[in-house]
Amino acid sequence: MDRLNFIKKVKGTNNKRTFKYIKYPEIPLSVDDIYATTLIGDRLDLIADQFYNDVDLWWVVVTANPDVIRRDSFNLKPGLQVRIPSPNRITNILKSFEQLNK
Repeated sequence: MDRLNFIKKVKGTNNKRTFKYIKYPEIPLSVDDIYATTLIGDRLDLIADQFYNDVDLWWVVVTANPDVIRRDSFNLKPGLQVRIPSPNRITNILKSFEQLNK
């Protein structure tokens, strides 16, 4: 699922296509969440692929860990404990994302 499909596109002053600001839903804690400690070579897209079978859902892991993961890199430092929302919750998370960005 490409999250940019839901974002409205606008033309800037220089006629270049731009996107409106993207809003991400809050992802509350759940007893079903998975906790993992990162290893050397771990990346957000690989974690998303492993748990959700979709590399584009890396933002779910970032949003669930606002004080742990920086948004400016796919690479993760080894030794971080990250919360991975349960794959059973992905449908609801995506619906919330879509509602916020209508």
